[in-house]
Amino acid sequence: MEEKKSSASGEGVGLAAATAVGLGAIIGAGIFTLSGTAIALAGDWALFSFILVGLVAIVVALEIGELGTLFPKASGASYSYAYEAFGSELGFITGILLYFSEAGSISVIALGFGSYFVSLFGLPALGDGRLVAIGLIAVLAAVNLGGIRKAARADLGLVAVKLAILLAVVGFAILFSVRNGSATNFLALTTPASGVSGIFGASVAVFFAYSGFQSISSFTSSVKGGARTAARAILLSVSISMVLYVLIAFSLLALLPASGFVINADPLSFALSASHAPGYLISVVDIGALVATASASLAVLLGASRILYQIGADGLLPRIVRTYDARRDVARNGVLISAVIGIVMLYAGNVFVIAAISNFGLLFSYLIATLALVHFRRLGRRGTFSVPGYPYLPLIAFIAILSFMIGMPREALVVGTILVLSLIIAYYSLREYKEKEPVKIRFFN
Repeated sequence: MEEKKSSASGEGVGLAAATAVGLGAIIGAGIFTLSGTAIALAGDWALFSFILVGLVAIVVALEIGELGTLFPKASGASYSYAYEAFGSELGFITGILLYFSEAGSISVIALGFGSYFVSLFGLPALGDGRLVAIGLIAVLAAVNLGGIRKAARADLGLVAVKLAILLAVVGFAILFSVRNGSATNFLALTTPASGVSGIFGASVAVFFAYSGFQSISSFTSSVKGGARTAARAILLSVSISMVLYVLIAFSLLALLPASGFVINADPLSFALSASHAPGYLISVVDIGALVATASASLAVLLGASRILYQIGADGLLPRIVRTYDARRDVARNGVLISAVIGIVMLYAGNVFVIAAISNFGLLFSYLIATLALVHFRRLGRRGTFSVPGYPYLPLIAFIAILSFMIGMPREALVVGTILVLSLIIAYYSLREYKEKEPVKIRFFN
């Protein structure tokens, strides 16, 4: 296995490109695919879900940023921090859950790409876009195999395009609301038909939308300036995304009352069509959505491959996942395996079901990351980037994430629980196979 090289100085991914990777994953995952789903579930309360969850996501981003400065060469995101803090058992469970969540995220975002593609080109024969999504994942796997710097530069260009298109949507929504008096639609605050569970469901969908920033922490060692620059990129990407999410949620509610939204993978086109927007604007937004979802899929596929590589490098998975191209700074087999799993998971259900299942592992990993931060602070270890308001902000984030998990859809909780139990059995089976001695600890005298 070839060792990875740090890019604390010299050639590597700069702050702008690293931030673009995070923005690429966050914006494509949320605004273009799940914003309408959040409104369909929570009604007018969805706007507040974006704000509340955004604030929690900023705290989690700060935690990931600090942990990243403690372990600048780790490429496993939350998995690496769980492994370093609590050892191989909890590390194994967290890592596999996080990995499958990232692989599931690829499916969600690629499905959004397929839906917009079918809408833009009027190809009903392609159904719901799953075949298009398969093609996208295959192409992006090839791009990732070209190397991380090439992938990051591609993301930087794609992010600039989609930001311009999102601002165009906001501009049209402002003009529409002034002309039709719909700017205060969100103030109705009607309770959704599904009640409080709908609001929780929306929060879960929204948290998924913010989750892309972990992609940055998976290649901290490749960022110019090292972990501190990566931490700044994480915070910047989440903060910028929060502003954009709130603007787009407001815009969607101005274009169409909350009761008009349904669970689908192309909410911007849906809202613009319902408000009789000019055809050229809908086409431009569809093109922007293709760019956004392609960018997000690229970033998440990159993150997933490096998490899988790190789990293998720590000896918790077979050698096949450790294949690493040092010249291109890419985990080759990690990319290929992640692409295959992403394609398979396209058939796990609709966009919300896949996102909910994926979210279980993400939320679990954030819980463990919070505990890892507390663990290292108790040992007196602090990174060059520190979470402000410790321990209060991490405590608030921990309670909020736990609440989101409890409020997840039943199928996601069932699948998540089965996965955790299966991983526990798998871990101890492997340990028994390797004839490792059990660890015995006395908690009380």
